[in-house]
Amino acid sequence: MRRLPPLGAVRAFEAAARHLHFTRAADELAVTQAAISHQVRLLEEWLGQPLFERRGRVLALTPTGATYLADLTPALERIAAASATARRPANGPVRMTVLPSLAARWLVPHLPAFQAAHPEIDLQLTTTADLWDGRDTRFDLGLRSGPGGWPGLNSALLATETLTPLCSPVLRKALPTFCTPPDLLRQRLLHDTPKGNWGRWFSAAGYPDLPVPAGLNLSDSALALQAAADGQGVALGRLFLAAADLRAGRLVMPCPEQRISNDYAYWLVWPPRHDANPAITTVRDWIRSTAQAENTGAEQA
Repeated sequence: MRRLPPLGAVRAFEAAARHLHFTRAADELAVTQAAISHQVRLLEEWLGQPLFERRGRVLALTPTGATYLADLTPALERIAAASATARRPANGPVRMTVLPSLAARWLVPHLPAFQAAHPEIDLQLTTTADLWDGRDTRFDLGLRSGPGGWPGLNSALLATETLTPLCSPVLRKALPTFCTPPDLLRQRLLHDTPKGNWGRWFSAAGYPDLPVPAGLNLSDSALALQAAADGQGVALGRLFLAAADLRAGRLVMPCPEQRISNDYAYWLVWPPRHDANPAITTVRDWIRSTAQAENTGAEQA
């Protein structure tokens, strides 16, 4: 049998310890300052240890209080996350955070197929470049770009990044039939992040000393692909993101034999607590199978 302290007192202490202020904790929990003070005293009596000390008008944690807070915070986060999962119906909503470029150039074009196959699942997307550590219970899944190995998260590799020059069919006609890397300098180069990829590509193609012009700088790989499709220049595009444009003929590869690999890859990440959720599992399996098919097509392009 577990011997638990009064959970209302634990919640009051955790809020007061985070704010180091009883009134702010009371505002957060929508109770009075006196109620917070009473709950903290109740918890201190239960523990037999003081948790706070006053240094003049400043509230501070005792060593016991600091250690207790460090242990309590992740436990309360897990309780909140488990409760949020339990409150949701089995078919969703499933909330996903996605890189803007990955959402625009890959995920969103595939959503009609998912919705046709699983109309019962409410899939909700939020695009952001911010990293997600899994403790934020606003999301259930994340699609990220990186080297992998996120502590506290399960992850599945969706695709590696392979880069090659891409341009519109109209711009390709302005280049020689047998296009060489220096020929690309007749057109504007489109740069995205990281900025040094064109230099890496020219070096790998055998032209390490070729000056790389500034061209047009864009903050996002999806913008670079769109600019290339619009005929504004040549992008060093990620084949995984460009697969649909290549199939549709909106983009072509002027130097198809010259490709480089990026250190980053695309990953699906999720907290282990979601392993048993059927709706999240369905979305996760669909993303992985769709990415596998797309990645195979990109490698064969």
